[in-house]
Amino acid sequence: MTRILKTLSMLAVAGGVGLTGTAPAFAEDGPTLKAVKERGELLCGIHQGRYGFASADSQGKWSGLDVDFCKAVAAAVLGDADKVKYLPMGSVQRFPALQSGEIDMLSRTTTITLTRDAALGLNFGPPTFYTGTGFMVRTEIGAKKLEDLNGATICVFPGSTTEKNIASLFAARKLDYKPVVIESSKQLVGSYMSGRCDVLSMDQAGLPGHRQYDAKVPAEHAILPGVFSKEPLGIGVRAGDDQWFDIIKWVTYATFNAEEYGVSSANVDEMKKSPNIEIQRLLGVKDDLGVKLGLKADWAYNIIKQVGNYAEIYDRNWGPPLNLDRGINNLWTNGGLMYGFPMK
Repeated sequence: MTRILKTLSMLAVAGGVGLTGTAPAFAEDGPTLKAVKERGELLCGIHQGRYGFASADSQGKWSGLDVDFCKAVAAAVLGDADKVKYLPMGSVQRFPALQSGEIDMLSRTTTITLTRDAALGLNFGPPTFYTGTGFMVRTEIGAKKLEDLNGATICVFPGSTTEKNIASLFAARKLDYKPVVIESSKQLVGSYMSGRCDVLSMDQAGLPGHRQYDAKVPAEHAILPGVFSKEPLGIGVRAGDDQWFDIIKWVTYATFNAEEYGVSSANVDEMKKSPNIEIQRLLGVKDDLGVKLGLKADWAYNIIKQVGNYAEIYDRNWGPPLNLDRGINNLWTNGGLMYGFPMK
């Protein structure tokens, strides 16, 4: 009998449950979660200005896909999507800011690469957007393909993967170009629009917005066909805080799963009554999964209610007038790459 009880106790510890089989395993607050809760505000590094990802209106109100993921994390952790302080970051500035603790997370069109993941002391959540290097040119120069850019001046952010991609692309094709590197997003786009550069290059998904909103005559600018690199964009956090890393991952997965299950900001209250056990778990009705992350049971409910599922986030930022096709940013069930891991 004693041996049986000892075995049951060991299994209970290993499984994170009590002998009754009902007590959940509590996660104590790690350093980042503790700091955010005590501060009552999430410090989120974002882009200085890129339509669709992060841009501020005349009142200084930020919007964009990256901004929405800042809000989603705040909703999950603090229960309020508005409890975010946005800190615009240049491409060179962003990693030191995250490493030094100036920000809690980096949601800034940042490509997940081996070097950034393994050598900068960072971890990256699941991709929140897939894009690739693109080129925009004035139609008057008549460029139709990459080879037509031989000898061009190209405006690009310093320290970006785009800068490195251009060097590789042009070298492989034995093409010449002159880079014009500018850290400020506003100055970079302004330099292209004023004619200082022949070409503006960045993640292709960022180009339609600049053509739509920054060009005096959008029709005078063309985006070259093709995507010239793989740029999976994800949220960055400091390595060494597994709990915060887990929160970032599962916040992202929650938006994917909500779309897959048909749970939206409009119907989330009604969906709490759904007999679907996957939806019950997502919304904290059954099996309090939030406690394993150090969060409340309604953490995902708050994301969906206040920010929406991934489709809502995408459509809000890439719908009219940009009308950017989802392509591989669609759910896996629709032929895309967005795949929410099981929440159980």
